[in-house]
Amino acid sequence: MTYQAPVRDLAFTLQAVAGIDQVAATGAFPDYDADLLGAVLEAAGQFSEGVLAPLNRIGDQKGSTFADGNVTAAPGFADAYRQFAEGGWTGLSAPTHAGGQQLPKALELAAFETVHAANMAFGLCPMLSLAAIEALEAHGTPSQKDIYLTRLVSGEWTGAMVLTEPQAGSDLGALTTTATPNGDGTYALNGQKIYITWGDHDATDNIVHLVLARLPDAPPGPKGISLFLASKFHVMADGSLGERNGFRPVGVEHKLGIHASPTCVMAFEGATAELVGQPNQGLAHMFIMMNAARLAVGVQGVGIAERAYQHALAYARDRRQGRSAWTGEANAPIVDHPDVRRMLAVMKARIAAARGICLSTGVAADLAKYAATEEDRRRWKGREDLFTPIAKAWSTDVGCDIASQGIQIHGGMGFIEETGAAQHYRDARIAPIYEGTNGIQAMDLVGRKLSQDAGQAAHDLIADMKVTLAALPRLYSGQPLDAFAEGVVAVEAATDWVLERKGAADGAADVLTAADAYLKLVGDVTGGWMLALGALHARDQLDSGQGDPVWLEGKITLYEVYAANVLVGAGGRMAAIRQGGALLERMTADVLAG
Repeated sequence: MTYQAPVRDLAFTLQAVAGIDQVAATGAFPDYDADLLGAVLEAAGQFSEGVLAPLNRIGDQKGSTFADGNVTAAPGFADAYRQFAEGGWTGLSAPTHAGGQQLPKALELAAFETVHAANMAFGLCPMLSLAAIEALEAHGTPSQKDIYLTRLVSGEWTGAMVLTEPQAGSDLGALTTTATPNGDGTYALNGQKIYITWGDHDATDNIVHLVLARLPDAPPGPKGISLFLASKFHVMADGSLGERNGFRPVGVEHKLGIHASPTCVMAFEGATAELVGQPNQGLAHMFIMMNAARLAVGVQGVGIAERAYQHALAYARDRRQGRSAWTGEANAPIVDHPDVRRMLAVMKARIAAARGICLSTGVAADLAKYAATEEDRRRWKGREDLFTPIAKAWSTDVGCDIASQGIQIHGGMGFIEETGAAQHYRDARIAPIYEGTNGIQAMDLVGRKLSQDAGQAAHDLIADMKVTLAALPRLYSGQPLDAFAEGVVAVEAATDWVLERKGAADGAADVLTAADAYLKLVGDVTGGWMLALGALHARDQLDSGQGDPVWLEGKITLYEVYAANVLVGAGGRMAAIRQGGALLERMTADVLAG
């Protein structure tokens, strides 16, 4: 099935929902305007459709290969990456002083949705380069920026994030890789790292690894972690490459999905490295990279959901069976079966909601840097921090759910590999796991993001939702209006409850038990808010005689679909939130076993 980049939907979401015009108004992006937005999205869509999508199937079937301490990319991937780099796609939001185009982050995220949808395994490679760019821009030395940052921005080299160890997993405080001073300002890294995405490949001449390790005198736990830069090949003062550095892949994982993305086990044996940032501040420095990657993974969830939806829709239009419930036609396409159409409608609505959340997070990130006043920057930073775990967790859950529903629409043929629907599900399944599991995202939301400003960011969000709610009677009455109103009330009550229990001496178990339900509640209602904003904008355009009337009416209907199928359950999540840790405490291991 051919992928078609949803360029019109992406542009609409950026402008009508996420509010990218607020970013343009800051003056921080002098080359940006609406015409450029359209041109970037069109070009990204064409590249993703024409170059990346055709490699998706062969990448799944052939995968990357490992032999003699080296990884070879899946067939066609190295050439596709070179075209990607030549197109300047790794430099969209990077600063001009590093060779980038300094465009809004939100626009970059939208362009990369098409990349992830067309070929999720490929998209992981430049995604990690983008995260490395942000980390080096924030904490790199002038020399590191001159030598490494510029080549990451150009795409000449790629980046890798090197965190996880066999014994540590998500507990980075338990990592044991060491960094011993060499006496010349460099360090020798020793240890083993696992799950290193695109940790080795032949698509570029060099790979820049950002590695977490411990100095000899480091305190135990997360406060003793430093961040280091280790290059696959030694880099000379003029940027030319020397001999191979002292680390190599010792194997690649055999995975459920994303077969073309080499997931490496890396052995560091005296590898030469440079310190990035301050000693023992590595975890804080790495969080810049991790947060960038978490938002990008949320966009992956949207992308794979869009790909699975398009695949299922094409099948539903083509597959004929039974009688149409609307026209009475015999041997009708199954899209005319109400349950199939219901599934497709809800899929489309949830994708639009997730897209709105992710791109709004990108706009918040831009405004957190460039808004006019310190107060505005602080408010937008709160929105970015609040939305990032929601964007990552809620959107990747959407990706898995929709890929699963795509198989369901195919019926038995969906369970057969030849149709391709199964690949979307296999690929999607990793996204709720890596870059911090979705359970960790929920813990981060209630444990750090919600309370870092005493809940101000959440209450600002609720206030913005109430403004939209007040405008909705212009479009809806009854259930579509009531569902959003009840959802906003539920988010406000749940937020107050979590903050209250977080402040109680015995509240830790209650808060952590509620974390998943709270994130899903806020995600559901925020998603509804995104669609409501889009519906109101569509109404404005219709009233002024602008745009495609059928397409715009679809945006108004889409919110109603979401309200009837997603928002309708938002209020009920309060029961799961309020049950607290006491109920789970009674579910001992013996009870679970019995």
